[in-house]
Amino acid sequence: MHNFYVQAERNAVLLRRNQLLHPGVYMYSMDNVGRNTIAMVLAGGKGERLSPLTLRRAKPSVAFGGKYKIIDFVLSNLFNSGIKKVYILTQYRAYSLNKHIRESWGKWTGLGEFYVAISPETSSESEEWFKGTADAILQYLRFVESSDADYVAIFSGDHIYKMDITQMIQAHRMNRADITIAALEVPAEEASRFGVFSVDDDARVIAFNEKPEVPETIPGRNTCFASMGNYIFSTKKLIDVLLEGKKQYEDLDFGKHVIPMMLAGGDRVFAYNFNDNQIPGMKAEERGYWKDVGTIEAYYEANMDLIDVSPQLNLYNYKWPIMTNQGNLPPAKTVFEDGDRTGVNIDSYVCAGCITSGSTVRRSILGPLCKVNSYSLVEESILFENVTVGRHVKIKRAIIDRGVVISDGSTIGYDTDSDLRNGYTVTESGIVVVPRKDK
Repeated sequence: MHNFYVQAERNAVLLRRNQLLHPGVYMYSMDNVGRNTIAMVLAGGKGERLSPLTLRRAKPSVAFGGKYKIIDFVLSNLFNSGIKKVYILTQYRAYSLNKHIRESWGKWTGLGEFYVAISPETSSESEEWFKGTADAILQYLRFVESSDADYVAIFSGDHIYKMDITQMIQAHRMNRADITIAALEVPAEEASRFGVFSVDDDARVIAFNEKPEVPETIPGRNTCFASMGNYIFSTKKLIDVLLEGKKQYEDLDFGKHVIPMMLAGGDRVFAYNFNDNQIPGMKAEERGYWKDVGTIEAYYEANMDLIDVSPQLNLYNYKWPIMTNQGNLPPAKTVFEDGDRTGVNIDSYVCAGCITSGSTVRRSILGPLCKVNSYSLVEESILFENVTVGRHVKIKRAIIDRGVVISDGSTIGYDTDSDLRNGYTVTESGIVVVPRKDK
C-alpha cells in the first residue's frame, strides 16, 4: 500500500513539473478542463439527523459560519476551479435553496456560464422525486447528453471543505479513468458511515462496499479509504452506465449500484486522494479538511472550529474565497461602556448588521442582523440570522434558529429539564437547539 502514496506523489510531481516546464500549455490545459466539464450538484437531502434545523429547509440550505449556506462551499469550489456550467439538483424543501441560488449565484454568471437549480417539483417532465443519487442524474441526463462536455463532475452539496477540482480531473485524465472517486482517509471506527474501497498500487479501485459493518482497512494501518461522494466521470461512460443501470435498478444509486456495476464490468475505476489536493494560499493544517456536518454535534463542532485562532478551515484565504449572498447590510457594532452594561464580542465571529448592545458575546457565532440586548451573556453558541436576544438572558452551548426572539430573563443551556419543557431539542452532549415557531 506504500506504493499508493508513492504513485500519488509521482502524479503531484509530474503536474508541478509540467507547470514549470510548460506554463503556457499547462495553464491552458487547466482552463480548458474547466470549460470542458459540466457539474451536477446533488442538493436534495433532507438531513434528518440535523433536525430540527432541517424541518423547514434542506440540509444544503442550513446556515454555516454565520453568513454562508452549506451549499456555498461546493459551489465556491466549482467556481474557483473554473467550472461554471453547474446544475444544482434540489428536492426536499427546495424553495429557500432555489431562492438562495437564484439571488446569489445566479447574479455572478455571464455569457456561457450558469448556475441553475432544478428539482422534480418544478420539472415539466417529471413530478417523481429522486429515488437514488444516480437516479437524480438520470432524470436530468438530457442536460449531459446535450452538452459538449468531456467530463461530468458529480458532487454532493452538503459537505464543508475546499478543493481544487481541476486537480482531480487532471488525475482522471492521466489515469484514462472511466470514473474517479474522491477518497478520504478515515479512522476504521468511523468508516462504516461511508462507502469504503481498496486500491492497488496504481490507485485503481479493486473493491467497494457501501457503509460496511466491518470496513476493510488499509494493510498495516487502522484507517480506511472512504468515498467523499464526489465523482468525475467521462461523459460517454456516465451516459452508458446510467442507461444500463436503469434497466436493472429503480432506485439507482452510485454507491450501491453504479460503482459495483463498473467494477464488475472491468471499467477503469480510480481513487483520488483528497490529501494530495492543494489550493492557493492553503496552510499545512488545512490539508485534508473535510466535514460531513450531518448531525447536530458534528455541525456544532465544525462551526466552533471557525473561531479558533488558527482554524483548520480558513475563511480568510482570499486566494480561494467562499462566496455567498452578501446582502446590503451595515457593519457589525458594539454599543455602551458603562460598568456591567458594556457591549463586547470576545473570541467570536460576528456578521454584518449585528448589534451587541451592553452585553457579552463570548466564543460564539452571530449570523447577520442579530441583536443581543443589555446585561445578557451568550457563550459558545450559534445564532442564525436575525435572532434577537432580550435583556438579562443567559445562553450557553445553544443553536438558535433564524428569526427567533429570546424573551427577557430567559436561560438556555443551563438546565436540561427546563430546556425540554420549553420545547427545545437537547442532544446527548448537551447542545440545545431552539427552533423557529412559525409553520
